[in-house]
Amino acid sequence: MAAKIEIGTCSWTDPTLIDNTSFYPSTEMTAEERLAFYAEQFPIVEVDSTYYAPPSEKVAGLWVERTPDEFTFDIKAFRLLTQHPTPPKSLWKDIRGKLPDGMAEKNNVYMRDLPRDLQAEAAQAFRDALMPLHSAGKLGVVLLQFPPYVYPNRGSFGYMKWLAAQLEDFQLAVEFRNGRWLDDENMTDTLDFLERHSMAYVCVDEPQGFNSSVPPVVAVTAPVAEVRFHGRNAENWEKKGISAAERFRYDYPKEELEEWVSRIETMADEADRVHALMNNCYSDYGIRSAKGLADLLGVF
Repeated sequence: MAAKIEIGTCSWTDPTLIDNTSFYPSTEMTAEERLAFYAEQFPIVEVDSTYYAPPSEKVAGLWVERTPDEFTFDIKAFRLLTQHPTPPKSLWKDIRGKLPDGMAEKNNVYMRDLPRDLQAEAAQAFRDALMPLHSAGKLGVVLLQFPPYVYPNRGSFGYMKWLAAQLEDFQLAVEFRNGRWLDDENMTDTLDFLERHSMAYVCVDEPQGFNSSVPPVVAVTAPVAEVRFHGRNAENWEKKGISAAERFRYDYPKEELEEWVSRIETMADEADRVHALMNNCYSDYGIRSAKGLADLLGVF
């Protein structure tokens, strides 16, 4: 395996992890201390908070300062950029002030609601905020996780192409939540498109049998390959009104992690780097799953 395999979790700040005393030495640690401690244990983390509110250049700079030189941050794209409903109050102040009449008072706006110049300005603001990580060599991928109602058609492909151009400095990774992208009719076109635009296809382990389910297809479409482990909690997968920690509350047994060993080794043969990230971030489940997978693969 020529690739460098990096294994970590999709959160180091979930309250259920902080309250669990099996990982962090103290529940009274500062944010700086928790990140430094996490970075001693793992080489990579995915930042989830950037989905709910856009990142700031100042905070990105602090992440650079507080982690070792070789540490990697994967960043989840702000929800506006991935076609999710976005409260106007979470937008950048400058962009919020330029919204068309009445839009700032809505509960949510979508990227398609914004004039084209504001769409470009939002993408630029997101890009600028991540430049400290990029310049320091600590930015892994920017994760574009599209919602279930984004399905394969000309408009979706066109939007992804536009967004790739706006964020051309970054390695983008795409995760779908609609199974049609990977069905017999569309899988070849989907993977070919991602490869042509050097966007990483995000392999997933997740509950099956839902319209939002994507099968565990293994594919490498960019220099960085990625797999995200969401757990197999089918009961909570589409349940409304629960926290993310509850949705992904799943403790992987060893045999289910073993299913991915040969798949990740195959990815490592084809890619320069492989990111394997545990999103089962309830309590210390993700921490233990990440360490278990690392043991099985013989890394760090």
